[in-house]
Amino acid sequence: MTIKEFQEKYGILGTSKRIKDLVDITMQVAQSDISVLIHGESGVGKEVFARALHGYSRRSNKQMVNVNCGAIPEGILESELFGHKKGSFTGAVEDRKGYFEIADGGTLFLDEIAEMPLTTQVKLLRVLETKEFMRIGSETVTRVDVRIIAASNKDLEREVNSKRFRKDLYFRLKAVTINIPPLRDRKEDISSLIYYFLKQYCKANNITEPKITNRAFELLMDYSWPGNIRELKNAVETASALNRSGSLDVGDFAPLLAQHQQVIENRNLPVHLNRPPESVDREMIYRALIEIKKDLIELKDLALRGNKDNGSFSNAEGEEVVALDKLEEKAIRNALRYAKWNKRTASQLLNISERTLYRKIKEYGIH
Repeated sequence: MTIKEFQEKYGILGTSKRIKDLVDITMQVAQSDISVLIHGESGVGKEVFARALHGYSRRSNKQMVNVNCGAIPEGILESELFGHKKGSFTGAVEDRKGYFEIADGGTLFLDEIAEMPLTTQVKLLRVLETKEFMRIGSETVTRVDVRIIAASNKDLEREVNSKRFRKDLYFRLKAVTINIPPLRDRKEDISSLIYYFLKQYCKANNITEPKITNRAFELLMDYSWPGNIRELKNAVETASALNRSGSLDVGDFAPLLAQHQQVIENRNLPVHLNRPPESVDREMIYRALIEIKKDLIELKDLALRGNKDNGSFSNAEGEEVVALDKLEEKAIRNALRYAKWNKRTASQLLNISERTLYRKIKEYGIH
């Protein structure tokens, strides 16, 4: 099977060299029973690689069991993994198999393994080394044949140094490590992902595939995608679902992208700028700067005219002085217009809570 055929079969999207190299490694280790640790930010596709590892292995005819270690309360995680005997604790009304027994002969995928309590980590290590465990409340040993694939969006080496993860378990799991790069580090994949998700969504919902304008395409290519492939997929599908014009433009995507706001002060006057940490959303920045420039010009004119009724005037040196409440009202009105009166978006632009924004709107009588 070629790398391209493997990607198509198991849904691994991307044509970049980094993704192809990871697919090559995945194909090589899939046939063995060696433990694999998958590392990557949220949304990069860790579970997709885990399923590919299982699907291409000799265990593919058996079950792959997914366990999100961070979603199961600490008190019952051990029971979920290893099972229990009837009467072993309050609520244990019958014998129950754990995930290890259910996955016997197949694969156990432990997602978010960094969230596993240290006490459970000790028992997991024993199972990995001996392939044996005991159900809670049982006096007999159960033997299983399970392959372990673990995943985490945290740096496990750092967790080990912080004493939050066992060193021996870490070294036992990291026999092979697959580091999936974030989408911002493989931007050459964004284009194919956009059109793939657009085509899949329109086909599934039996709708005509909309066009994407060059401006919108530039916006998506320049964005940092902190939520990675998952965020991109959601943005494409949501924009397509809400669109009625048959053409996806900047306005269809901009409200869907998580923006990082920063407030800077200049001569004690608040100026609000969008400044993503990795990649700059140029379209929104330009529009925001134009609006701010217009506001500053208007404020300067008011100051030069000495319009005290509007809360502004010039001092003896000709320097403009504007009442702070007037600036605040102006900033709120500007943010509301820019956000098309979406209160949540406007509050994010202003770096204040929605509750505060509603109070200010009422205070200034903004309608």
